Formats: sequence, C-alpha cells, structure tokens
Amino acid sequence: MKTNNVPELTLFYDGGCPLCAIEMRHLKRLNTAGKLAFVDIMDDDFAQRYPHLEWQALNDRIHGQQPDGTMLIGLDVTYQAWKLVGRGWVYAPLRWPLIKPLADRFYLWFARHRYKVSYWLTGQKRCLPCEAKK
Repeated sequence: MKTNNVPELTLFYDGGCPLCAIEMRHLKRLNTAGKLAFVDIMDDDFAQRYPHLEWQALNDRIHGQQPDGTMLIGLDVTYQAWKLVGRGWVYAPLRWPLIKPLADRFYLWFARHRYKVSYWLTGQKRCLPCEAKK
C-alpha cells in the first residue's frame, strides 16, 4: 500500500476523447493504492493549474509525469500506468525491443486520429461530458 500522498505517475490525458476517457475510467477503478493521479487537459482551468506544460504537446500524445519531474510520453506512459495498477503485463510486449518501434509508430497514428478511431469503435468522435459518465 502507498505510504505517502505523492502519486508515482500523473497522467495528462484528453478527457474529450471517448477511448481515452474509457481507459482512464478503467485505470481509476484499479488505482486502489493511489499510485496514479489523473489530469484532464480539457479541463477549463488546466492552463492555470499547469502553466509550465505545453498544452499542444500534451494533446498530441498522452504524457505522464513522475515525482522527479521526468515526463514519459506515448506508450511508455500507458505501460507504466498499467504496471502501477498491477496490469503491466498487458502492455509489456509493446515495450519489447523488436515490437516497440512498430507499436510506437502505430500509437502516433492512433493519437493523431483518435477521434476518428473513437467514432469507429464507440459511435462518438468527441464527448465533452465523458468524465461525467463515470
């Protein structure tokens, strides 16, 4: 069990993306030890709370910040987040040396087209109240 109040990873995600919101809801449910913190970059007060972060970069790809300030990007964030909730094995193959370059290229494509992919899979391109559906 976590012994302090500092999360091991803060996730900066797009709460307006239906697939992103679904993944964050799953992670939140599994985050029983409080190892993750969640920040929706679409929140109205995001820029005021995080003026030191570049919103466009965060919107282009998921980012995660470790307690020492180190930023993880893309599938490295996804793997670390799932690892911290005990499910890293699901994404571990995507970090294997032979698979990682292909997985990262696919992720970049997905990130650029996430609203279209969300529409194909969920019937929704964007949703402003995704978080309200918790």
